[in-house]
Amino acid sequence: MEEDKKQEISKSPTGVRGRKIIYLLNPKSGTQKKEAIKVLIEKETKRLEIPFEILHTNAEGNYNFVKDKIEEEGFTDVVMIGGDGTVNQVTNALRACNVNFGIIPVGSGNGLARAANIPMKAQAALALIFTGKAKMIDAFMVNEHYSCMLSGVGFDAQVAHDFATKATRGLLTYTQQSIIHYFKAQPYQFEIIMNGMSFFSDAFFISVANSNQFGNNFTIAPKASLSDGLLDIVIVQKMNKAKLPFAILQQMRGNNKLQSLVEDISKKNILYFQTPAITIKNPKLAPLHIDGEPYEANEELNISIIKDCFKLIH
Repeated sequence: MEEDKKQEISKSPTGVRGRKIIYLLNPKSGTQKKEAIKVLIEKETKRLEIPFEILHTNAEGNYNFVKDKIEEEGFTDVVMIGGDGTVNQVTNALRACNVNFGIIPVGSGNGLARAANIPMKAQAALALIFTGKAKMIDAFMVNEHYSCMLSGVGFDAQVAHDFATKATRGLLTYTQQSIIHYFKAQPYQFEIIMNGMSFFSDAFFISVANSNQFGNNFTIAPKASLSDGLLDIVIVQKMNKAKLPFAILQQMRGNNKLQSLVEDISKKNILYFQTPAITIKNPKLAPLHIDGEPYEANEELNISIIKDCFKLIH
């Protein structure tokens, strides 16, 4: 198996000529040893004779210094070594630059990387950086905030808020927080406005997805595409709480077909539909998360797709 990985990187790369790569390493993201990944990057990028530089990410999300490097020194690619928070900040800051983005996923969820079928192993992900194709993918705005994966209000956002305070992250911690909040969860009142129509829903949570999952292969929007110009909306409506895990499991398995919203909304446990834009009125100030990071709740969320936002190697 290890020999296969070495051979994968050793394949004759089709797109290395003329490339110049900035690697942005998040020293705090995830649990993997960053020094070993750094050594791997240096070894393989030098072997392919691609000019490169390794820089650290910053918590403030200020990447003006990277913009200057791209413009002044002709860098063609920005590779992010981190989790979903890193991907959000870096693509938002640099999406106006004419660069290809790559991901070496080392976060706790790695939602966009998984949705794009980017390998979770650093060596295989790096091989894809050298041999893969850059394709345009979408993102979206939640009021003035940028999201490139999945955002939401309600129960899942409360889990994200508490998850963010934990010293240890990962699937186990996320599952623990989900179970704790499951027993506390109460539906919130929402008004949904889109395509010239509106309706009210008491819902445990609403997910707005460009990628198909929260991360860790927890797939909430099975039909989501990274590049179709549409948002996938999942509304988990008020129901007997004993039914809630089974309803969500059905959604994860893809058993719920996309709806046109001409059906009887009140009789559906989960609404699942697509739209390029939506407004969610949130009078009870249900908690909000954007790409898994907690944000202050708003009474109104205006959400719209950004078609062909940036180029991702996948």
